[in-house]
Amino acid sequence: MEEFHKTRRLPPYVFEQVNKLKAAARAQGADIIDLGMGNPDLPTPPHIVAKMMEVVTDPRTHRYSASKGITGLRKAQAAYYERRFGVKLNPNTQVIATLGSKEGFANMAQAITAPGDVVLSPNPSYPIHTFGFLMAGAAIRSIPAKPGPEVFHALERAVIHSVPKPIAVIMCYPANPTAYVADLDFYKDVVAFARKHDIFILSDLAYSEIYFGDTPPPSMLQVPGAIEVTAEFTSLSKTFSMPGWRVGFAVGNERLIAALARVKSYLDYGAFTPIQVAATAALNGPDDCIAEMRATYKRRRDVLVESFGRAGWDIPPPEASMFAWVPIPEKFKALGSLEFSKLLLEKADIAVSPGIGFGEYGDDYVRIGLVENEQRLRQAARNLRRFLETADETLHNVVPISASR
Repeated sequence: MEEFHKTRRLPPYVFEQVNKLKAAARAQGADIIDLGMGNPDLPTPPHIVAKMMEVVTDPRTHRYSASKGITGLRKAQAAYYERRFGVKLNPNTQVIATLGSKEGFANMAQAITAPGDVVLSPNPSYPIHTFGFLMAGAAIRSIPAKPGPEVFHALERAVIHSVPKPIAVIMCYPANPTAYVADLDFYKDVVAFARKHDIFILSDLAYSEIYFGDTPPPSMLQVPGAIEVTAEFTSLSKTFSMPGWRVGFAVGNERLIAALARVKSYLDYGAFTPIQVAATAALNGPDDCIAEMRATYKRRRDVLVESFGRAGWDIPPPEASMFAWVPIPEKFKALGSLEFSKLLLEKADIAVSPGIGFGEYGDDYVRIGLVENEQRLRQAARNLRRFLETADETLHNVVPISASR
């Protein structure tokens, strides 16, 4: 049966292959340690849950909500930006609530993209950054994911050689999946480039509160003049461990926010009102819960790096995010990330995300999520050690992907 036009533009979802194997292994009784999905396992803080339970008993909150977010929620997000970044936003024109940052990105793509438009996206990168625009009819041109001079070389080449000229560039720091972090000087150069060439910036800041150094990651909107060309996306999923609640935001340039608001007004009535009220309480409430979650992820990162390292797999310690971006061990590199991920699941009961799922330049890596407790991470390391000790025998029975092409 022939596929529809938009679904034809999407490649096979490689994560689904690992998910099917994971489900099959669990059905056979295997104890799979799942480090694949970026699905926070920490509970939502009690004061947020309590607010939800309080409000949900009022039948007036069971009616349709506001597509762009209730007023109190938008004001709370504006207040958060002023506290955290020193950025002043008008909650009526420069803030819109989304059903998580993923939905916001996808609908922004629908709002601003004409068929054939060119969009610049990091490779590797979180899939919606690319596929949201592919579904909207755009062509994607890849740029390096690591912040540095190579990014600007790629941007300059893209402006010279792309027909038509790019309409937008996507930035994501702290980065998913690579955990790269950008500083304000890099952002200043990105903003200067975008303003010079009349290109929009779409900044994904979903991991801004999960950092392990002394300096919090900045916002693109801290750069003077950035708001003239930038929309920035955030989420409560990681900040407050609220992934299933589906609350995020787009803030910044009024023209971009208005376009997103118009598209969303045709598509949804916003999140359930009690969820929006609870999200407001999260943003206006104490931030000690954020610090506690950050400390938990840092301990997990340190355990992962230490225990996997002793087992024989060196893990570059991420500076931020809830992920480690890890080169495939040299012995297994010829397999590629998908086959290596399958092997790790089959032989070590460890699920990770194959790097190829984030773009072709990710195929020498896997993404490991800090989504299991320290005990489970040490258990994974013990499984890993046994797997690596039999690596030569295992490889003898595996035909590398490259050999079969």
